[in-house]
Amino acid sequence: MCHAWGWRLDFRWTEWNVEHLERHGVDREAAEEVVRGASRGYPRRIGQDKWLVWGADEEGNLLQVIFVLAEDGSVYVIHARPLTGAEKRRHRRQGR
Repeated sequence: MCHAWGWRLDFRWTEWNVEHLERHGVDREAAEEVVRGASRGYPRRIGQDKWLVWGADEEGNLLQVIFVLAEDGSVYVIHARPLTGAEKRRHRRQGR
């Protein structure tokens, strides 16, 4: 269970979502680190079934990860990318 929200954090990876992340320079381990380490205020619901997390991977790279919960309850990452300069500043101002 994740202490932040009480969900099991089993991730579901497919060729599609791994390749999609790689196109943005993010690997699946980094995306998992950001979701698992979600700080106060995250994840945020965006849209009906999507969730957003901003955070740092173990190397300190600030990333945005968007995911949905699959029918089996697993986390299915649909998008991840590095934060922009403006997003990094906003993230730091928020004390995260």
